[in-house]
Amino acid sequence: MAGQLPLEGVKVADFSWVIAGPLITKYLAIFGAQVVRIESHSKLDRFRLQPPFVGKPSRNSSLPFADVNVSKMSLCLNLNKPKAVELAKRLVAWADVVTENFSAGQMASWGLGYDDLRRINPGIIMLSSSQLGQTGPNAGHPGIGNLLQAHAGVNHMTGWPDRDPTGPAVPYPDIIGPWFSIVSIVAALEYRDRTGKGQYLDLSQHEATLQFISPALLDYGVNGREGGRQGNESEEAAPHNAYPCRGEDAWCAISVRTDAQWEAFGRVLGPSEAGWVREPRFGTLINRLRHRAELDEHVSMWTRERDAGEVMRSMQKAGVPASLVASGRDLHEDPQLQHRGHFAMVEHPRLGRHPCTTPAFHISDMPPDIRPAPSLGQDTEVVCREILGLSGSEYAELADEGVFS
Repeated sequence: MAGQLPLEGVKVADFSWVIAGPLITKYLAIFGAQVVRIESHSKLDRFRLQPPFVGKPSRNSSLPFADVNVSKMSLCLNLNKPKAVELAKRLVAWADVVTENFSAGQMASWGLGYDDLRRINPGIIMLSSSQLGQTGPNAGHPGIGNLLQAHAGVNHMTGWPDRDPTGPAVPYPDIIGPWFSIVSIVAALEYRDRTGKGQYLDLSQHEATLQFISPALLDYGVNGREGGRQGNESEEAAPHNAYPCRGEDAWCAISVRTDAQWEAFGRVLGPSEAGWVREPRFGTLINRLRHRAELDEHVSMWTRERDAGEVMRSMQKAGVPASLVASGRDLHEDPQLQHRGHFAMVEHPRLGRHPCTTPAFHISDMPPDIRPAPSLGQDTEVVCREILGLSGSEYAELADEGVFS
């Protein structure tokens, strides 16, 4: 059917929480999958309490939660109650895909491990996105992305040489892991279409993160060199830094790698700076790397007198890689992002009109289907009655027993 979303008809039982799991199912949902999130009042997804909020902080007013959970349904089940687990199993019988990102073994402790699920639904595809994978001596270690990125070596490489490790501003594994998971799920669906067989996908967020420091791992494995924190320095470019510009907390990043870029850089600075630009100590990349501290001082003196956007545009026009260090406002006002519709506006019944990030890729004639994120448990009765087939009296009885707490 022309214009049909690529995952239309795919049904997902989503047991995941916080970022690493819900980000996976966000992309499944906006491209057509019917995603039912299993949540609980008694064990609240802590991302529901993640600022910034719209208005008074509450479990239904978090903007980060609203962003990663668009186009989903919310079903509350207290999985510590056996009758809730039975309902979860009925949902598995309905589903094509089950996702979770708890500590290794947690789903099995509820009777919802892969061996349990495939007895219910032999064609089920289950994805577990855990810290270190489901097997091995350290598989059971709990943790969060901020700790895992240190364990993966990322923090060792981010920061200044004379200071403590800083780590990225966001839990890097939570952002990297989902892309491996999404591709794996789509591949498993294609495999099932051909063979009729389900799959268990065991993703280690730790190993996914290691893919992005591969050069450092290879350098140690082959040459015995151990990388470390370099601040903004590079062994392949100079100048290579974020330089202060006119105004409060305004910066522009500039990177010069080739002789042609260095010549273009000098033309942008103009005759007033030609004296130091033409000094032999800056004439080759090797010399610029040797004298990068002095080079950074010269560049900073020039950029301080200019607007960051002006520096960026003049450098880019000359063919020198450069970008202002963008604030949130800069990103929302960026003409390229606006042209591509990167921020979609969503009308939420509680939050009002708010922006939501959309995929970095576009699919021809298939814009993503973006609907407001659910309030906690807002679809519990609908799912129980229309998907699981409970009668009104059955639903009421289970509610009285705290199954939906």
